[in-house]
Amino acid sequence: MTSGFKLTLAQINPTVGDITGNCALMQAAANRAQAAGASLVVFPELSLTGYYPGDLLDEPDFLARIEQGLADLLAVTRSTPGLHWVVGAPQRREGPGKALQNCLLVLADGAVRLRYAKQLLPTYNIFDERRHFEPGPDLARVLRVGGQQVGFLICEDGWNDEGRDYAVNPFERLADAAPDLVVSINASPSSIGKHALRRKLFAAASARHQLPLVYVNQVGGHDQIIYDGSSFAVEPQAGVVFEAERFSEAIRTLTFDDGHFCEASGARLPPSSDEGLPAMEFYRRQIVLGLRDYARRCGFTRAVVGSSGGIDSALTLALAAEALGAENVVGITMPSKFSSAGSVDDSVDLCRNLGVRLIEHPIRDLVATYGEGFSAAFEAPLQGLTLENLQARVRGTILMEYSNAFGHLLLTTGNKSEISVGYCTLYGDTNGGLGLIGDLYKTEVFELCRHLNAAAGRELIPVAIIDKEPSAELAPGQRDTDSLPPYPVLDAILKQLIEGERLGEDERAAVAAAFARQQAGEEGRALISRIKRMIARNEYKRRQAPPILRLRGRAFGSGRQMPIAAKYDF
Repeated sequence: MTSGFKLTLAQINPTVGDITGNCALMQAAANRAQAAGASLVVFPELSLTGYYPGDLLDEPDFLARIEQGLADLLAVTRSTPGLHWVVGAPQRREGPGKALQNCLLVLADGAVRLRYAKQLLPTYNIFDERRHFEPGPDLARVLRVGGQQVGFLICEDGWNDEGRDYAVNPFERLADAAPDLVVSINASPSSIGKHALRRKLFAAASARHQLPLVYVNQVGGHDQIIYDGSSFAVEPQAGVVFEAERFSEAIRTLTFDDGHFCEASGARLPPSSDEGLPAMEFYRRQIVLGLRDYARRCGFTRAVVGSSGGIDSALTLALAAEALGAENVVGITMPSKFSSAGSVDDSVDLCRNLGVRLIEHPIRDLVATYGEGFSAAFEAPLQGLTLENLQARVRGTILMEYSNAFGHLLLTTGNKSEISVGYCTLYGDTNGGLGLIGDLYKTEVFELCRHLNAAAGRELIPVAIIDKEPSAELAPGQRDTDSLPPYPVLDAILKQLIEGERLGEDERAAVAAAFARQQAGEEGRALISRIKRMIARNEYKRRQAPPILRLRGRAFGSGRQMPIAAKYDF
């Protein structure tokens, strides 16, 4: 074994609420750390409970399970003598304020050697930590481990080194304690651009304070939120010198000696590139991990998708097949009298390409029967929007029938552009348990389809589907552009209205310029006002829709909380 201080970065995939399972993950990683000769094994933020437990933290039985889990971990640490476990867990506290704190605990040889409470509690976008936790005191915590003075931070505590968001700067306070090494435990959700931002921010803080740092992040999908892992090590002069795998679990042991990181063997680390994944590859991998974990944690092994022959359902089927295996995915095509022959043919070609089973269940007769009943009961013809929505609801009912009968998870197929403006039918195409592409704008849907084909080196998604003009096919000759502006125009406006300053640097300038061009003319201003009204008027649909996998800085769901019954002036 080489000399030097060894530490293990344990990038695990904990399940929220599964205290026993999470303890088992940590024990397995600690055993590997012990075998590698590590003095320290570092787990993510709230690794005992998974991040984020939400209102489970209000349940007395859950708190009792946390305490039992911690007692079990303490007992297990006796089997790894000399190894220090850095664990995240909620802890009770006394006095006024919230009853809990978000804590980092260092456990070794059956004892708690250090306790640090998170100081900066994010309560914005998708975060709501102040709902359950009280901030920790403004002080640094350091511990001598294996001859190294180690300082500790928890996630948000390291994100305020430029002092923009909070009055307190825990990183600066920790720097005053002059540790040899900083350990930061994290549950940092993944979104487009977040990977580069993390590296940039912590590399800058490391350089500013001349402190080497390891950043350990959790990985996996939890409801809407996906964590990409990407744990890393930073040196003040060199920047990021090591990064663990993205979108997968990783247990990596490094040697830290004289302010530098190297392989556990003592060999130099290979260069760590600042280049992240291309946007479309990022979307693909984030969605695949999100669906895989959502299905697994909810007890599903198979999925069903309504296959319309359109691009949204095609992309959903392709991603589901990758995540769960083509043999575990079923497509159902449900032609009506308004469906083109090409739509059914395209569904057949798509599912053949993917290796997915396709079932045909026509709805022509069902819709006709509804029409007869409607006319007899209400003395009026079934027509117009009522007839269009009925077709979507009949299809949604059939898909739910299949899900109930055969145990498949129903995946919705709406994209962000259409969901934003309500171009969807409640209790119809919004039926299901999870939306895979609801945080992709329509223009990105086209781009991701092309990317999947290019990556596969063949047509997974038929070019006929990608090239056809989008249509709901609920009325004769219907096209999306009958109701909506062209998607490139619509998407630029939506990005500005929904995300604005949260857009990444690569998008922000182009979107702002496109939006300004619309504002410069009377027709453009009228269009912006119309889209604003559509977004506001359809909040009730989004509130009732399934959860959407989060890909961007601001997704529908917990990260965007808007009232339904409110007055909006446009």
